[in-house]
Amino acid sequence: MANKNLNAAKTAKKDEFYTQLVDIERELQHYWPHFRGKTILCNCDDPYESNFFKYFALRFNQLGLKRLICTSYNGSPVQGNELMLDFGDGFSEPKKIAYKVEITEVRDLNGDGAVDLSDVRYLLQNDKNVLSTLKTGDFRDPECIELLKQADIVVTNPPFSLFREYVAQLMEYEKKFLIVGNQGAAIYKEIFPLIITNKIWLGYGFKGGAAHFVSPYKDTATANDHREGMIRVSGVHWFTNLETKKRNEKIDLVCNYSPQDYPTYDNYNAIEVSKTSDIPRDYSGIMGVPVTFLDKYNPEQFEILGMCENLDLYKLKTKVYTPQECKQAYYAKFNKKGTYDLNASGVLRKGMLLEKVYSRILIRNKHPQQ
Repeated sequence: MANKNLNAAKTAKKDEFYTQLVDIERELQHYWPHFRGKTILCNCDDPYESNFFKYFALRFNQLGLKRLICTSYNGSPVQGNELMLDFGDGFSEPKKIAYKVEITEVRDLNGDGAVDLSDVRYLLQNDKNVLSTLKTGDFRDPECIELLKQADIVVTNPPFSLFREYVAQLMEYEKKFLIVGNQGAAIYKEIFPLIITNKIWLGYGFKGGAAHFVSPYKDTATANDHREGMIRVSGVHWFTNLETKKRNEKIDLVCNYSPQDYPTYDNYNAIEVSKTSDIPRDYSGIMGVPVTFLDKYNPEQFEILGMCENLDLYKLKTKVYTPQECKQAYYAKFNKKGTYDLNASGVLRKGMLLEKVYSRILIRNKHPQQ
């Protein structure tokens, strides 16, 4: 499905994708030491719907949290419909307006000998200091920004259509974070420079590079991968600036360079490497690798120099094709009139043909083996 659902949602500004608890548990287990003594903010999470709230509320004491803040946005079309906290007993969500839940302590309030959702339910029902209303709940609203200032770490699934703006805000207020996003967002012109400068990197990721989200949108997954009430989205990942063991793991390089196996681009002084596993261990020059390389990127092993793109933002192009050359390349490849946007990517010369490759990141091995 590639990124069909996610990109369509971004274009239409459909942002209701609620993360499954199992996916949250699988990723967040790697970050527990970061959470101790910290204030956690989930600022795109209706506490009655969100599994992020459920995760942190249930593990409040186990993680040693100082404070948990969750805020809801009053425009959600699935409020009260999907991820209710199994409160039961006729306990319903408050009126569907923006509000926040703020927890500083989770105790065995009902005396059953365990701290569980029943105790969280009791807090929401009986402690007037826990639940309060907000004007809009929009993360850009001044009252929500004040909550952001108080937070140590932000953990959430932000609106896909506002990912650039959301990350920009996190950078502005110098916040630690762990958030869900489209893996393709890594090469947004606003995000990629942050990756180059090691201000953002990818986390451990979703199993198989895809995830099922609770969502009101129509699913186009195949029958054997369809889940009722959910939508399957491929090409999603976790973005973070929290250190992990994964970030220090080196790629085991086994291939050797040869000009026959690794052709040089026609418009970059770099070789084409179509798979991360094929990166040659003995090459010291510039290499073009797939965007999926970022999932294995170790800044001690590799340097990211830029990417193949239209505007030559990283000053790495060696050739810019004229409009006439783009038309000629299109006719030669497809035998009909048109234009081939050769300047948008790396280009390989194959006999008389010029062929674009998929998006490529330009890297260099810091320690090539001889």
